[in-house]
Formats: sequence, structure tokens, C-alpha cells
Amino acid sequence: MLLDPPSLWQRLTLLLALATLIASFGSSFQYGYNVAAVNSPSEFMKQFYNDTYSDRTGELIDTFALTLLWSVTVSMFPFGGFIGSLLVGPLVNNLGRKGTLLFNNIFSIVPAIFMGCSKIAKAFELIIISRFLVGICAGVSSNVVPMYLGELAPKNLRGALGVVPQLFITIGILVAQLLGLRNILANEEGWPILLALTAVPAVLQVLLLPFFPESPRYLLIQKKNEEAARNGKARLCAAPRKRVCGWPGFPTAAAPSRGAARPGRHLVAPPEPTSSLLQTPLQVFVVELWGRRRLLLLGFSTCFMACAVLTVALALQDTVSWMPYVSIACVIIYVIGHALGPSPIPALIITEIFLQSSRPAAFMIGGSVHWLSNFTVGLVFPFIQVGLGAYSFIIFAIICLLTTIYTFFIIPETKSKTFIEINQIFANLNKVSGIHPEKEELKTFPSDTSKQQ
Repeated sequence: MLLDPPSLWQRLTLLLALATLIASFGSSFQYGYNVAAVNSPSEFMKQFYNDTYSDRTGELIDTFALTLLWSVTVSMFPFGGFIGSLLVGPLVNNLGRKGTLLFNNIFSIVPAIFMGCSKIAKAFELIIISRFLVGICAGVSSNVVPMYLGELAPKNLRGALGVVPQLFITIGILVAQLLGLRNILANEEGWPILLALTAVPAVLQVLLLPFFPESPRYLLIQKKNEEAARNGKARLCAAPRKRVCGWPGFPTAAAPSRGAARPGRHLVAPPEPTSSLLQTPLQVFVVELWGRRRLLLLGFSTCFMACAVLTVALALQDTVSWMPYVSIACVIIYVIGHALGPSPIPALIITEIFLQSSRPAAFMIGGSVHWLSNFTVGLVFPFIQVGLGAYSFIIFAIICLLTTIYTFFIIPETKSKTFIEINQIFANLNKVSGIHPEKEELKTFPSDTSKQQ
């Protein structure tokens, strides 16, 4: 059976755009929001901890115990993220990609209620438990959203849509910081509301996401439901059911010839941006222009140079008057470098280089390493800073350098390639056969997919 010409499935349809926005806002936005939500009201929350302890015991909590409680509160989020990453595989295999995102909102709505009621209930334990639960939510969503969008998108839009979750994480952080101003919600009365607002995107996702299709690749390959997969793909392509768009490895219903009419009138252009609050990240456009590999190399090498120069600047800041300005510049440059590649690209790479059968396990491993690293750095870095002082960032410079070298020699470019083409690239690198008959996803696909896509 033949695939439709690739021109049928190259433009962003309205349904695909809305699915991307709902999935990213409902999940990735929460992730960023909860990263920053506790920063601004921290002093009021610590006072709440102290007052609660005093009401229970008649004594004020000592400084060490208060610091420990707050550290536990903060660290519960990345620890929950680690646990959430471990749940990704079983959840996406049993509930599907969309089903997992819907189920995951339990870990947002329930803790939002807990945090909103914690002051009234006079129980700071509810906040600590809730931080763990929203961490699980972030751990699941940070892996499943890129997987879901990567399987919905055509190959030429996979990169652009794959970095949208990172944009919403950034927006979530910004919104939390804006709402965390003292005259808004970061005050004695408003901080429970600030924490509870994480339920808003979750509720919207629960209401809206059911109207969007499940990943057709999941339905076809893992659920063996070709009819549902065809219907879902036809909706995403805004095309008639019997003219399924050219989706990697997805046979058409009626096996039309290459000369068949192209239903271009059914495709719509990307919607206009609705807000200019944040500058649109360059990655949304650049990732399909420059490719994944170049952005990774540029990002990690920039981070390496920023860490190296920052180390020198910190070492000389007491002897050279203008070195503090160099330090500030290095931090800004590091953030830019991190946003170019290390932040948005790894999840996209995981989506592209692994086949359907191994993709959930790959996200579990990648997500676990990510969140465990966050937890470890937050726990250990204060001690590293005491021990190494100005040379603390040498460790991160070495990691960035080694990653740059690894990327240069090992990671191929995956831009505008089908999953099977990418599989063949790695097969060639490892000098093995790229098409494995025992792989169900490769059995289903025509052997000439790469030529037609």
C-alpha cells in the first residue's frame, strides 16, 4: 500500500495546533508554575510553619528545624518528579498518551486543594505532601507531553511542536513570578491561593483534552486498532477519512495512487499568536532550520564557555573591580545557551531516536536521570560551594564539555526524518541491520516508507 504524498501533511492544522496548546498549557505550564510558586511567599510560609508548630506545642520551632522543614518542602518537588518519571512507562502503555495526561491531573487538582486549605486546616504537612504530588505530576507531564506531541506531529513539524512544552514551562515560571508579587498574592493572606492556582490549567485540560485524538501511532501499533488510528489521523490532518495524510508508516485506507488529488483546501494555516507577553523562543523556528544536533552543540558549548569564564570571574572578583559584571554576563549567557539546546532538545531527541516499543522506557530513563539530577544538585551544591568556593562551576563546565564531545561524535541529525529513517541511521552507525522483522511497528509499515516520506 502506498502513502499519500508528503505535501498533504506538512502544514499545521487547527486541531493539531489546539492539541499542542491544550497539552502544553494543561501540563507543561503547571510544571513551570510549581517550580517558581513557592519562591516569593517563602517567608510567609515559613512563618505559617512556625505558627502552626507553636499552636501545637506552645513553643517556637528552632532555626535548624525550620530550615530543614523548608528544605524538605522544596526538595519534595524534584523527588516527586523522579517518582513520576518511573511511572511513565506503565501509564502510557496502559492508558495511552492522552489518557495518561488526563489521569495525571489527579496529581495536580488534589494537591491544589490541599495547599489551598492548608492554612485553614493549620497543617503544614499538607504542603509538603502536595509538593511531592505536584512533583509526580511534573515528572509525568515532562515526559509524556513531548511523547504525545512527537507522535501527533508530521516529521517536518515535529521539532517545532516538540519545543512548545518548554515555552509553556517558561511561561508558567513567569506567571508564578508575576502572581508572586507582594501586592498580588505573595502575602500573608494570598499565598494559599497562589499555590492552589495550579489546579486551573489542570481543570481546563480535563475539560478540553478529551475532544482531541489519542496518538494514532499508539492506537495502531500498541492497541492494534487501525480504525481508531485512521480516524484520529484524519481529524489531525483535517482531511476526509479515506485520504489519510502522509504520516510516517501509516498506510492509506484506499491505497490511492501518487497522482490523486491533494485535499489542500482542508488544511489551515497556523493560528496567529494571541499574546505578545513573552517573546516567542527562537527554537520553535530554528529547530527545523538548524536541526537538533547543531542546537545541542551550540547550547552545550555555550554553557561550557560560560561556566569556564564564570569560574575565572569568581576567582578574580576580589582583585579586579569589573569582574562582578563579567559574572553577571556569564550567568545570562549560560541561560541563553541552556535555552538553545540543553533545555528543549533532549526530550525531542528521545521521541525521535527510539521506536514506539522502546520510547516509554527511554523516557522513563531520561526523565529519572533529569529529576534525580535536579534533586541531587539541590541537595549537594551547597556543600560543593563550601568546599570549592569560586571553583564550584568547574564540575558543570566539565559535564557540558563532555556532553558537547559526545554529541559531536555520536548524535546524528534527525531533522525532517521519519522514525524509520532515524532508526536506519543508528543501525548504520552500529553496523547492524536497521529493519528488525520482529519489531511490530516495523512490520506494520511499508518497506519503502522512508522513500515516500
